[in-house]
Amino acid sequence: MSDDRVHTALAEGDQDGTRWAFGTGFEDPLHGVDTSVPEDMDTVALAAQCVALADDALVSAQRLAEWITRAPELEEEVALANIGLDLLGQARLLYARAGRTDGTGRDEDAYAYLRDADDFRNVRLAELPGGDFAFTVVRLLVLSSWRLAHFGQLTGHRDPVLAAVAAKGVKELAYHRQYAAEWTVRLGDGTEESHRRTAEALERIVPYLGELFRAHDVREEVLADLRQVTEAAGLDLPASRPLPENGRDGEHTGHLAPLLTELQSVARAHPGATW
Repeated sequence: MSDDRVHTALAEGDQDGTRWAFGTGFEDPLHGVDTSVPEDMDTVALAAQCVALADDALVSAQRLAEWITRAPELEEEVALANIGLDLLGQARLLYARAGRTDGTGRDEDAYAYLRDADDFRNVRLAELPGGDFAFTVVRLLVLSSWRLAHFGQLTGHRDPVLAAVAAKGVKELAYHRQYAAEWTVRLGDGTEESHRRTAEALERIVPYLGELFRAHDVREEVLADLRQVTEAAGLDLPASRPLPENGRDGEHTGHLAPLLTELQSVARAHPGATW
């Protein structure tokens, strides 16, 4: 199977040929956007929505950063780092919007570095340990497909800032999904060992799908994407009953706190420092 035919259907929406989202445009993503809060907007709900989406992105980016110097090839190390930077950019914009709307005036650093695990609202799939490369790309496939579907909905949000962040994010997430889909097919349709590891990654990840769909109702769109990729990879998409815990309610695995300890260590050791 040639790489240029792998999962091309999911890339058809990228009509301008842009594949690498990070660094393709240097204009302020909120340039020209009215950043005032719309009248009659439920600012508490808006801030909570922004924080949850930002937490997903921040935690996912931290897991991807763990592959720097560990990826199987330099090209993949750069790709995963760039995807992580895209997600960090989304997190920064969303945290900044939350601080403006929740009445606290907190900046992005306060959200990222000065909250404990119980205060985070990311989905639990994002915080699971990275495992092997197969797990990383399958998780990226699931999270990017899910986030892309939701951001597509948010491009029509009443809040112009959230709508602008979503519109920018759609282009980035389309590449994330394509990258992960191509690698999932390559591994699933590869050697006996790579097939086994990719199948095991699916088995580990599928129980967390229910939590994603409780957070945002994009089930059919996401499952259609996943079925297309798994069929091309010669894999079965396992059926699973959702786990009862919900990261959106602050219910996390034991893996989030150690991740945040590493992420926040410098900021907490030197409060208020700038560099």
